[in-house]
Amino acid sequence: MTVLHPQQLAELAGRTMFERDPASQALGMTLDAIGPGYARMSMTVRPDMLNGHGTAHGGYIFMLADSAFAFACNSHNANTVGAGCSIEYLAPGRLGEVLVAEALEQALQGKTGVYDVTVSDHEGRRIALFRGKSHRVGGMVADVVA
Repeated sequence: MTVLHPQQLAELAGRTMFERDPASQALGMTLDAIGPGYARMSMTVRPDMLNGHGTAHGGYIFMLADSAFAFACNSHNANTVGAGCSIEYLAPGRLGEVLVAEALEQALQGKTGVYDVTVSDHEGRRIALFRGKSHRVGGMVADVVA
Protein backbone atom coordinates (compact mmCIF):
# COMPACT_ATOMS: atom_id res chain seq x y z
CA MET A 1 0.00 0.00 0.00
CA THR A 2 1.40 3.40 -1.03
CA VAL A 3 0.61 6.55 0.95
CA LEU A 4 1.02 9.85 -0.89
CA HIS A 5 0.94 13.51 0.11
CA PRO A 6 -2.35 15.16 -1.09
CA GLN A 7 -0.51 17.06 -3.86
CA GLN A 8 1.15 13.87 -5.11
CA LEU A 9 -2.19 12.10 -4.99
CA ALA A 10 -3.84 14.87 -7.01
CA GLU A 11 -1.08 14.71 -9.62
CA LEU A 12 -1.37 10.92 -9.89
CA ALA A 13 -5.17 11.08 -10.17
CA GLY A 14 -4.87 13.82 -12.80
CA ARG A 15 -2.37 11.87 -14.94
CA THR A 16 -4.45 8.71 -14.64
CA MET A 17 -7.70 10.47 -15.59
CA PHE A 18 -6.14 12.35 -18.51
CA GLU A 19 -4.78 9.11 -19.98
CA ARG A 20 -8.36 7.73 -19.91
CA ASP A 21 -10.00 10.91 -21.32
CA PRO A 22 -10.15 10.80 -25.13
CA ALA A 23 -12.79 13.58 -25.24
CA SER A 24 -10.53 16.18 -23.61
CA GLN A 25 -7.55 14.96 -25.62
CA ALA A 26 -9.46 15.17 -28.91
CA LEU A 27 -10.26 18.84 -28.26
CA GLY A 28 -6.59 19.58 -27.62
CA MET A 29 -7.08 20.31 -23.93
CA THR A 30 -4.12 20.21 -21.61
CA LEU A 31 -4.07 19.69 -17.86
CA ASP A 32 -1.83 22.58 -16.84
CA ALA A 33 -2.06 22.33 -13.05
CA ILE A 34 -3.78 20.20 -10.44
CA GLY A 35 -3.92 20.12 -6.67
CA PRO A 36 -6.35 18.96 -4.01
CA GLY A 37 -9.71 20.44 -5.05
CA TYR A 38 -8.18 22.42 -7.92
CA ALA A 39 -7.49 22.02 -11.64
CA ARG A 40 -6.46 24.34 -14.46
CA MET A 41 -6.95 23.27 -18.08
CA SER A 42 -6.50 25.08 -21.37
CA MET A 43 -7.65 24.71 -24.96
CA THR A 44 -6.98 26.66 -28.16
CA VAL A 45 -10.10 27.67 -30.11
CA ARG A 46 -9.81 25.96 -33.52
CA PRO A 47 -11.76 26.75 -36.72
CA ASP A 48 -13.93 23.63 -36.24
CA MET A 49 -15.03 24.99 -32.82
CA LEU A 50 -16.66 28.14 -34.22
CA ASN A 51 -20.40 28.72 -34.41
CA GLY A 52 -22.40 30.62 -37.05
CA HIS A 53 -21.32 33.93 -35.54
CA GLY A 54 -17.63 33.13 -35.96
CA THR A 55 -17.02 32.78 -32.22
CA ALA A 56 -16.32 29.76 -30.03
CA HIS A 57 -19.40 27.55 -29.78
CA GLY A 58 -20.73 27.53 -26.22
CA GLY A 59 -20.63 23.74 -26.17
CA TYR A 60 -16.85 23.76 -26.47
CA ILE A 61 -16.51 26.37 -23.73
CA PHE A 62 -18.80 24.21 -21.59
CA MET A 63 -16.69 21.11 -22.29
CA LEU A 64 -13.52 22.90 -21.20
CA ALA A 65 -15.17 24.06 -17.97
CA ASP A 66 -16.69 20.63 -17.38
CA SER A 67 -13.35 18.90 -17.87
CA ALA A 68 -11.62 21.22 -15.38
CA PHE A 69 -14.50 20.53 -12.96
CA ALA A 70 -14.05 16.78 -13.42
CA PHE A 71 -10.31 16.91 -12.74
CA ALA A 72 -10.76 19.11 -9.66
CA CYS A 73 -13.43 16.90 -8.10
CA ASN A 74 -11.44 13.71 -8.80
CA SER A 75 -8.20 15.23 -7.45
CA HIS A 76 -8.74 13.57 -4.07
CA ASN A 77 -8.53 10.20 -5.88
CA ALA A 78 -12.15 9.27 -5.13
CA ASN A 79 -14.20 8.36 -8.23
CA THR A 80 -16.51 11.34 -8.62
CA VAL A 81 -19.07 12.31 -11.26
CA GLY A 82 -21.03 15.44 -12.02
CA ALA A 83 -24.50 15.62 -10.46
CA GLY A 84 -25.48 18.95 -11.99
CA CYS A 85 -24.06 22.18 -13.30
CA SER A 86 -24.82 25.56 -14.81
CA ILE A 87 -22.88 28.00 -16.95
CA GLU A 88 -23.11 31.70 -17.63
CA TYR A 89 -21.52 32.98 -20.85
CA LEU A 90 -20.01 36.43 -20.40
CA ALA A 91 -17.99 37.11 -23.56
CA PRO A 92 -17.18 35.32 -26.81
CA GLY A 93 -14.14 33.15 -27.31
CA ARG A 94 -12.25 33.94 -30.52
CA LEU A 95 -10.44 31.84 -33.10
CA GLY A 96 -6.88 31.10 -32.03
CA GLU A 97 -7.36 32.19 -28.42
CA VAL A 98 -6.14 29.95 -25.65
CA LEU A 99 -9.01 29.57 -23.18
CA VAL A 100 -8.12 28.66 -19.61
CA ALA A 101 -10.54 27.03 -17.15
CA GLU A 102 -9.70 27.17 -13.45
CA ALA A 103 -11.79 24.95 -11.18
CA LEU A 104 -11.81 25.44 -7.43
CA GLU A 105 -13.54 23.38 -4.76
CA GLN A 106 -15.93 25.51 -2.72
CA ALA A 107 -17.33 22.78 -0.46
CA LEU A 108 -16.90 19.05 0.10
CA GLN A 109 -19.25 17.32 2.53
CA GLY A 110 -19.50 13.53 2.51
CA LYS A 111 -20.15 12.44 -1.07
CA THR A 112 -21.14 15.89 -2.38
CA GLY A 113 -18.94 18.73 -3.58
CA VAL A 114 -19.47 22.16 -5.12
CA TYR A 115 -16.95 23.63 -7.57
CA ASP A 116 -16.67 26.98 -9.33
CA VAL A 117 -14.93 27.23 -12.69
CA THR A 118 -13.84 30.45 -14.37
CA VAL A 119 -13.06 30.34 -18.09
CA SER A 120 -10.83 33.19 -19.28
CA ASP A 121 -8.91 34.12 -22.40
CA HIS A 122 -5.15 34.69 -22.63
CA GLU A 123 -5.58 38.29 -21.38
CA GLY A 124 -7.58 37.25 -18.32
CA ARG A 125 -10.94 38.39 -19.76
CA ARG A 126 -13.71 36.26 -18.29
CA ILE A 127 -15.49 34.19 -20.93
CA ALA A 128 -17.76 32.08 -18.71
CA LEU A 129 -18.59 31.15 -15.12
CA PHE A 130 -19.54 27.53 -14.39
CA ARG A 131 -20.73 25.92 -11.16
CA GLY A 132 -20.77 22.16 -10.76
CA LYS A 133 -22.07 19.83 -8.10
CA SER A 134 -20.26 16.50 -7.74
CA HIS A 135 -21.14 13.11 -6.29
CA ARG A 136 -18.67 10.46 -5.16
CA VAL A 137 -19.58 7.03 -6.51
CA GLY A 138 -17.05 4.80 -4.77
CA GLY A 139 -13.67 3.46 -5.71
CA MET A 140 -10.44 5.24 -6.53
CA VAL A 141 -9.13 6.88 -9.70
CA ALA A 142 -5.62 5.46 -9.18
CA ASP A 143 -4.50 2.48 -7.12
CA VAL A 144 -3.17 4.08 -3.92
CA VAL A 145 -4.43 4.94 -0.46
CA ALA A 146 -4.16 8.47 0.92
